[in-house]
Amino acid sequence: MMGSQRLGHISKRSLSKGLLAAGATIALYLLIVVVTTPNLPPGAAINAAFFTNSIVIGGTAGAIGAQTFFSSYGKSFGCGLKRSEVGAGSSTTAVGSFFSFFSLVPLGCCGSWLLLLSFLPSILGGTLSVFLIEYSRPLSYIAVAAVLGLAALSGVRLHRRMTSK
Repeated sequence: MMGSQRLGHISKRSLSKGLLAAGATIALYLLIVVVTTPNLPPGAAINAAFFTNSIVIGGTAGAIGAQTFFSSYGKSFGCGLKRSEVGAGSSTTAVGSFFSFFSLVPLGCCGSWLLLLSFLPSILGGTLSVFLIEYSRPLSYIAVAAVLGLAALSGVRLHRRMTSK
């Protein structure tokens, strides 16, 4: 009986950490939207972000929350995730979020990103810059799918490690 109570406590604590990480991810995303959109009231900028990028916001938050859950849960049993597994998810999340902000610019959100967009041709070249801007939404969806896939892979690897012990 004592072991099942311990397992319940570990699961609840790991789930709490995962939910906190997911909430923090959403809050950080929306904070960036509000800060980079000085020409709209915060409520309007947040509404536009959810209207345009709800899949990216939810998918990213879900993946980060799952990754945090798996990491916390695994550490509790001595079989945590490798840094490379967590780092790959974080890098892909950053790329996906970066692309998703481009799709908000036409709505009047994230106007500060226009400055960044103006530098892209000199850094990456005109063709690549146009491609990144034109296909920012599909690229952000691909990045979210990759993050979700990495989180699922982490869950599978953790499960294998825990069952092999």
